[in-house]
Amino acid sequence: MKTKIFLTCISLTLLTGCNKFLDQEPLSQLSPEQYLSTEENIAAYATDLYNTFPVHGTNSWGRWSDDNNTDNMAYVTPSDIFAPGYWRVGQTGGSYEFTTIYRCNYFLDFVLPLYEKGSITGIDPNIRHYIGEVYFFRAWQYFAKLKALGDFPIITKTLPDNLEALTAESKRMPRNEVARFILSDLDKALEYMQNTPPVGGTNRLSQDCVHLFKSRVALYEGTWLKYFKGTAFVPNGPNWPGKDKDYNKDYSYPLGGIDQEIDYFLTQAMDESKIVADKYGLVDNTGVFQNTANEASNSYFDMFGASDMSTYPEVLLWKQYSQAAGVVNSVVEFAAAANQGWGMTKSMLDAFVMNNGKPIYATGSEYNGDSNLTQITHGRDSRAEIFFKKPGNRNLHSSPGPESYEIEPYPNIVNSTSSMKYTTGLTIRKGLNFNGAYSVRDRSIVGCIIFRAVEAYLNYMESCYEKSGTLDGDAKKYWKAIRDRSKIGDYNITIDNTNMITESQTDWGAYSAGNLVDPTLFNIRRERRCELMAEGFRSADIRRWRSMDQMINTPYHILGMNLWEEMTNNADFLKSNQDGLQQNKNVSPQSFSKYLAPFHIIANNRVYDGYRWNMAHYLDPIAIQHFLITGASDISASPLYQNPGWPLQAGQGAQ
Repeated sequence: MKTKIFLTCISLTLLTGCNKFLDQEPLSQLSPEQYLSTEENIAAYATDLYNTFPVHGTNSWGRWSDDNNTDNMAYVTPSDIFAPGYWRVGQTGGSYEFTTIYRCNYFLDFVLPLYEKGSITGIDPNIRHYIGEVYFFRAWQYFAKLKALGDFPIITKTLPDNLEALTAESKRMPRNEVARFILSDLDKALEYMQNTPPVGGTNRLSQDCVHLFKSRVALYEGTWLKYFKGTAFVPNGPNWPGKDKDYNKDYSYPLGGIDQEIDYFLTQAMDESKIVADKYGLVDNTGVFQNTANEASNSYFDMFGASDMSTYPEVLLWKQYSQAAGVVNSVVEFAAAANQGWGMTKSMLDAFVMNNGKPIYATGSEYNGDSNLTQITHGRDSRAEIFFKKPGNRNLHSSPGPESYEIEPYPNIVNSTSSMKYTTGLTIRKGLNFNGAYSVRDRSIVGCIIFRAVEAYLNYMESCYEKSGTLDGDAKKYWKAIRDRSKIGDYNITIDNTNMITESQTDWGAYSAGNLVDPTLFNIRRERRCELMAEGFRSADIRRWRSMDQMINTPYHILGMNLWEEMTNNADFLKSNQDGLQQNKNVSPQSFSKYLAPFHIIANNRVYDGYRWNMAHYLDPIAIQHFLITGASDISASPLYQNPGWPLQAGQGAQ
């Protein structure tokens, strides 16, 4: 294929990622124009793009580990991102690639002319829907690039096999223009798509999914521009590297300035999230964890571990699994054990307020403390009660697999097997299904939530407050609905009793640009953190809020369970941990903290003295290969520019 030359020529690094039927000889020697001329075949092409969604997998805990490397969650080994000097510029690879973007452009280049000529056979609304899906997936891919790299080339067509032409298309567009492009692609998706997909129900994209995703993109860019204003991380900011390139040196914002651009994106976020929030209610929550098969079920808990999520209106899009089809995952196995080594943090646990609405430090004797693992969520936000595992809770209502626990044990924090180690001593059961048959490795058919309507509530609340500094009637209504479902008191009680100095000791969301935010904004962020725990939002949130500057000068230690106050006298806990505790190995010393510090154990651990931050780490570096290809081996001649703080030399850390 002619495109193969393009793939190897250009630093746009498309390599060999085409969809299966593009890599194979078309059936009956059909040309792409012929193959992509039926409703069935363009539906198949669009369906294959669904594989680019992050979903559950086999031999893994799936999406529930996606908050790793944040203040929410920590794995057995730490990330180089919190060890300045260890994350280095690559020679090849990295986030700068266009594989799926190319696949979308390839489709649109062939299909749109055929559709305009009426040359595609099938039902017209269905054909339009699948075209809209491809616009969505191009936007989805561009959002991933926006988060990782900021400024990025906007390429809307397949390109000729000419290095000069391809290099010219490598110009990085200012990040806000990339965000605007994403929104425009989503508008095209809305234009083409039906709100009820032709097939698949909530296993297939709808217009409401597009509206929700638009609100996510707009909120991300609006808050990024707001908190990075006055830095090299926004267009025309001081030392913005784009200014050094002729094609960007005269850039001006579409509406005149960055403040107008911020307002534009936040307004978009409000408008799009309101469409979804007003349409969908929230699944009921009893506030009680179903500990035996005879107890009443809890729809809110069950929603996350259901094998059929179509009965939960709050779930707008989910991936279905099937043992018969061989599409399975290992979610239940690890939800009923040690979460495959991903541990929740003390900071995440502390974020959940008491059921009277007060933070734990403002409640007095009503808070039982955290020294007894069986009582850590007593009297608190029901989300903590039902999702945090406690010793003695029932995980499964039938015989478990070999690596699952029917009854939750005291955590083994010294296990040498990573997948069975309770890294922080704190684990959750989000995604658990009580069916023991699913707890055998690679047998679970628990669905995977991709879009959930409650995000629209949270997006509206935050964008409203970021835009105006106040909460309007809709924002108050949405916040009350989330609080009511969680069985906790008025959010105003939480705001009035919030001590930002105390919160700043553990919660990164207390900061933006190194300064403490006000209690109302912090509690909007807290609500988001608690509601979306382990659903993969935290990493993007703490970046767009610029919530890690404080760690440039002040190290942060990840902490887990209260280890040294009571548990070392607990016979059941000592059964599986005594050797490690007696020899003082695989645990942090009591002299450091009464809380388990999983990375303060081995002195040569790169984060032994705490997480540290470098401003450059808010964005990924671009690998040197891409500069060499687009500059004909002369880096300075490339139209590309490196992200702020990163050098133009492979193997080097950020400046």
